[in-house]
Amino acid sequence: MGDRQPHLNGAYYGPSIPPPTKPSHSHGRRGGGCCCLGDCLGCCGCCILSVIFNILITLVIVIGIAALIIWLIFRPNAIKFHVTDAKLTQFTLGTDNNLRYNLDLNFTIRNPNRRIGVYYDQIEVRGYYGDQRFGASNISPFYQGHKNTTVVGTNIVGQSLVVLNGGDRGDFEEDVKSGIYRIDAKLRLKIRFKFGLIKSWKFKPKIRCDLKVPLSTSNATSGFQFQRTKCDVDF
Repeated sequence: MGDRQPHLNGAYYGPSIPPPTKPSHSHGRRGGGCCCLGDCLGCCGCCILSVIFNILITLVIVIGIAALIIWLIFRPNAIKFHVTDAKLTQFTLGTDNNLRYNLDLNFTIRNPNRRIGVYYDQIEVRGYYGDQRFGASNISPFYQGHKNTTVVGTNIVGQSLVVLNGGDRGDFEEDVKSGIYRIDAKLRLKIRFKFGLIKSWKFKPKIRCDLKVPLSTSNATSGFQFQRTKCDVDF
């Protein structure tokens, strides 16, 4: 095999054996799966998504419980709207489809709640005949306290182009003969509720009042008088 070397006592020494290598540890993916929480940011976003999802679920549950507690404490009741008086002094449709109108309306707004106040940030009253809007007016903003009834009024006056077709034209001719006009008053509101020191976000309920209003200058009404009318409230 080779010459013996006398200074090695006659023993043969082959090539040296290298020491065993230590396995290296990688912080990358292992088998294509997601790694532990400490390696979450480096390997994938599944851990972060799971945490975010759990936080959102917790927030939804907390908000739901808080809303239920508030409802149980305050027990809110619906606000009630009525038209208590309406006076129509002009409602004339010319041959050019130009409608001249003058309508006075008085409303009562009832807040039946004992612990809830209402901020009326915007109240717009719109007048409709059939499906045609003919005019509008605004009521000044105000705050309504607990178990309170507020009386507000407005005047819708002016002229506008109103084109009546089909059934609306026939209804108008009938109303002219009877002197009693079928007019819809629709309210568009922006309101906030006050629960103690807490104020809610804005709500936009829609109020509709189906009215039968006699023309004050007509002799054909046979003594018909306006009747107090309850309005439909849609939150």
